[in-house]
Amino acid sequence: MRIVFFGTPDFALESLRACVESGHEVVAVVTQPDRERDRRKVTYSPVKQLALELGLKVLQYEKVSREGVEELGALKADLFVTCAFGQILSQKILDIPPLGTINVHGSLLPKYRGSAPIQWAIINGDEITGITIMRTALKVDSGDILIQESTPIGKEETAGELFDRLAVMGGVLLKKALALISSGKAVYTPQEEEKAVHCRMLGKSDGLLDFSLGAKQLDCLIRGLTPWPSAFTKLEGKTLKILKAAPCGRKGVPGCVTVECGGVYVGCGSGSLQLLEVQLEGGKKMDISAFMLGHKLNGVKLG
Repeated sequence: MRIVFFGTPDFALESLRACVESGHEVVAVVTQPDRERDRRKVTYSPVKQLALELGLKVLQYEKVSREGVEELGALKADLFVTCAFGQILSQKILDIPPLGTINVHGSLLPKYRGSAPIQWAIINGDEITGITIMRTALKVDSGDILIQESTPIGKEETAGELFDRLAVMGGVLLKKALALISSGKAVYTPQEEEKAVHCRMLGKSDGLLDFSLGAKQLDCLIRGLTPWPSAFTKLEGKTLKILKAAPCGRKGVPGCVTVECGGVYVGCGSGSLQLLEVQLEGGKKMDISAFMLGHKLNGVKLG
């Protein structure tokens, strides 16, 4: 098969490798335009970097649905594959390849359509998530499902760690999907629309910790927002990121810190959080024992 791959961030790298390693011809890779970063240095997307290393043709559009129809049509691809591309494809784009367009998505659809499905699965305390390979439709993440695979979420797993695992799973599952499509054995199953769950994009403000909530709920939020945008509170007017914590049944006053037997605990609406790793505004990441060498926390109220 002739394939055009659409992707941008790290999460899409294993899926791009899967397309190449499956023996199909990747005729082009479409990714987001180069951006200026710190000190006006122009950087490539992770997918562009890998595509160039693999000697693949790279196409970049500010608006692919407006700019790319003619060029993509001229490639005579059999199949389009998308993974965390970052732009919505128009029906004209979706209609180009005769075998359609498939997408690698980081959840068990129809749950968590939209942005940040990996983070929201952890934030909401889910025990299981997975990868879905589906046919791309105009309505976001609503297409028929080709194949799915589930995986348990670790009790201490962060979004970053789960992100890495699901990226690998996505590549493995995509190889299976490509084999089904190329052999003519692909069977697509409509999603159960009544079970659809939509999730929104996350922002920095989502990380503000409300200690009136339960410790388990806050632990899920902290893990779901690690490494970005990070959970945080305020310590004497400065932002204190909580990078790692552990919920426990210890009672305490919400937001108040107690230091006891070498442990640092913050009271919550139910239970407490034991702080394990933090980062104060303008400082470095530190485990709590090192942080305590320069800061007195016992009796302090956070927030």
